[in-house]
Amino acid sequence: MKVDLDKWHHCDVDKEEFVKLLKKSDYQGFKHMFIFFGSLIVFGVLAYMTWGTWWSLLFFLIYGNIWNCADPIWHETGHKTAFKTNYWNNFFYQIGSYMNGFEPVRWRWSHFRHHGYTYFDDPLDFEIAIRRPTDVFYFFSLFIPFFDIINFKKTTQYETILHALGKKTEVMKQVIPEKEHQKCINSSRLHVGIWILLITISIAFQSWLPVLYFLLPNFYGITLKRLFGLTQHTGLKDNIKDHRYSTRTMHLNPIFSFLYWQMEYHIEHHMFPTVPSHNLPKLHQLVKDQMPPAKKGLWGAYSEIIPTIFKQAKDPSYELNVAVPSNNNG
Repeated sequence: MKVDLDKWHHCDVDKEEFVKLLKKSDYQGFKHMFIFFGSLIVFGVLAYMTWGTWWSLLFFLIYGNIWNCADPIWHETGHKTAFKTNYWNNFFYQIGSYMNGFEPVRWRWSHFRHHGYTYFDDPLDFEIAIRRPTDVFYFFSLFIPFFDIINFKKTTQYETILHALGKKTEVMKQVIPEKEHQKCINSSRLHVGIWILLITISIAFQSWLPVLYFLLPNFYGITLKRLFGLTQHTGLKDNIKDHRYSTRTMHLNPIFSFLYWQMEYHIEHHMFPTVPSHNLPKLHQLVKDQMPPAKKGLWGAYSEIIPTIFKQAKDPSYELNVAVPSNNNG
């Protein structure tokens, strides 16, 4: 059967089972928040108690990497699937956005574009960090703590500063409705104001702790977040309306799966974005026979990604061959 790659593909799912998977839950949302923020507080306290020793460095690295796993919190609450009650989705969306270094207005609209045109060039999907031809040095620099300071013009923080100054960037012009522009600018100014306040407090009290806890995690604790996030689309086919070719699903251990809030089932999420993340493992079981084989952990994903980006750096036309079941292509 010939594949129609100009239409969005959806796997076949039993309707009764699918309706069950759409059920949202305040309990699931608060359970995640309790464990997540509880873990963050534990390692934050350990970092404080060991301040001035090498142990503090270790605990701050753990703290920072947990902090940046607010990325799935921003994402899930942005889809309004983290909680049944929308008030809590909106409340934690603002918190997750700040922790993730994302200005919430811009990223709500750009994520809407991301789902409508996943990994497209026209219209441009602004959420894809690695494109062909691949800059291999930039790719590997993304995992190095504090290297974003060198790459500062490519960071979300730099964009937020531009928006706070009233500059209308390309992403603002292309994905944010004009009536929302001032809201984006005001929200950016709020974030920059918080950063300035934290720096001022640190200077006034002659202590690194305020910025280490609430500002710099976005620069020193980025490794795990990037290891997760760059598995989603990197190296895969672009400009195609079949998520099985442009998106990657993998299996993670329970700790990583919790921190990533089950977003490792990323093909499933893109096909059915209204399914809460806590139900994605169940959805995966229903459609896995129609999918490419899931990668086994981060190692399995990057053993595919790294050779691919080297090939795409030399030959931008190179495309990874994805094993999609032939009897489920139409």
